[in-house]
Formats: sequence, structure tokens, C-alpha cells
Amino acid sequence: MSLFFETGRAVVLTLILAFACNLAPADAIAGDWRFGTADDGLVTASLHATNKLITGGGALSYSPVLTIACRAGEPRWTEWLQLNDAVSASRKITMSVAVDGDKFDESWSVGSRGRMLVLDGADAIKRLVSASRLSLSWRFGLLSGRGQADFDLAGFEEAVEQIAGNCHIDPP
Repeated sequence: MSLFFETGRAVVLTLILAFACNLAPADAIAGDWRFGTADDGLVTASLHATNKLITGGGALSYSPVLTIACRAGEPRWTEWLQLNDAVSASRKITMSVAVDGDKFDESWSVGSRGRMLVLDGADAIKRLVSASRLSLSWRFGLLSGRGQADFDLAGFEEAVEQIAGNCHIDPP
């Protein structure tokens, strides 16, 4: 009898969790962008990659998250890629970038325990305003292979305008 109740409880909790995770925030706009504002004035717009990366020995997968941000009162823009798996680099990493097929390499900073790759500056944001696709590729480590994140940038320009308005700065 207790097995029946434990199984029922697990099913109900799973359904509640699944429902809660699928709810879209009220502040979402075109292209699946999600907006946030922190207590310290950081204003963000985030977008999940269209592809998945495999982690945990192939048992789990996740989509990296691209975030663009500014801080209210500071005319500085930032772009970062959030990962679940850490890269082995400690300060800088070479990122292969493709914006609508135009390919080039950039040096991104490594932050937050190697799970965040950061590029500062308005130029990083400006190059994406008229783009429709972004592909980022990087090495996790010497023997760890490469990661890749692909993004459909629908709604990017609107996201930048909304963030700029909330930060009281001009869009790049």
C-alpha cells in the first residue's frame, strides 16, 4: 500500500515539476527570449541554443544559454554563454564564431568556474542586430573535444531595444 502512495506522490511531483518548467515567463517576446532584471540593476535577455550538448557520460543533455546584458546607469554591454560543463581554460578561450555564415575567431574571457564564456563590448552586440543565425564553437580542453552552440536570433533586435530602454542607454 505504501508503495502505491510513494509511486503516486512521485508521479504527481514529476507532473508539477514538468508543468512548472514549461511555463513561459510573462516577460518573453518573439524568438523565445527571456528577460530579467537583478537587484543590482543588471538587465538581461537570454536565449537557449537550438542544439543540445551531451554531458554526464552521455546520460544527460542540455542547451547552452546565450545572454546579452547591460547594467542600468552604465553604458556597457556584455554577452555571455552559460554552460553546464566547465572548460579547462582559466582566463581566455578562443571562440570560433559564425554570424550568418561569416566565420571568424574571437578571444572570450572565462568566468564563473569555467562555465561561463564572456565577451564585453557594444561591438559584440552590434554585429548580431541584423543577423538571423549565430554559431559558437570552442574547445572544452586539450583532450575533451569541442562544444558548439547554435542560436536562432529571431527577436534579437527587439531584445536589444528592450534592454537598452531598461538600462537607459542607446542600443549599439
